[in-house]
Amino acid sequence: MVELGLKQLLAEAGISLDLDHVTIDRVPGTMEPGVSFGVAAARALEEGKIDGFWANAMGAENAVRSGIGTIILDVRRGLGPSSAFHYTMPVLSTSDRVISRAPDTVAAALRAVVKVQRALKADPSLAINVGRKLFPSPEAELIGDVVARDLPYYDATISEDAVLRMNQFARDVGLLKGSVPYEQVVATDFRPLWAA
Repeated sequence: MVELGLKQLLAEAGISLDLDHVTIDRVPGTMEPGVSFGVAAARALEEGKIDGFWANAMGAENAVRSGIGTIILDVRRGLGPSSAFHYTMPVLSTSDRVISRAPDTVAAALRAVVKVQRALKADPSLAINVGRKLFPSPEAELIGDVVARDLPYYDATISEDAVLRMNQFARDVGLLKGSVPYEQVVATDFRPLWAA
């Protein structure tokens, strides 16, 4: 479903998949176990198998650092339709059942996210130490710069406006017929922990 965001973004930018002869397809070699999407996408771009790719910050950074690609779209930084900023967001997600059965565990997980965000804002180089333990070599060395660049977006708050706009996107792409109320999307009882 990742392509839904790209398709909607292109439509809002006035680009028609049919009229402008745009093809969206899976990047070759990215579905193999243990393959890094960013590394495989940059390789496919270099080999001429694709003309471009839609990726997260790490995938894009791989292409830019290797000299193979250029970022032409980054809605967080004003490149592209402003509405696309709210197509997606990083979230800590769980079910109502878990919230009711283990609220202390949910609260602890949320506190951990906030604590890590604060630690990274204070010292982005911490990401490199963790990256070396979790990622293959190319990404491990890039993670510090990617995290440092994305620090302005490290915020555990989910605003009512963000949920309204995400509802609009979901309606626009046919995932929803109506809107889901904020209180059904966000566990508002945990709101005090966002800023704690």
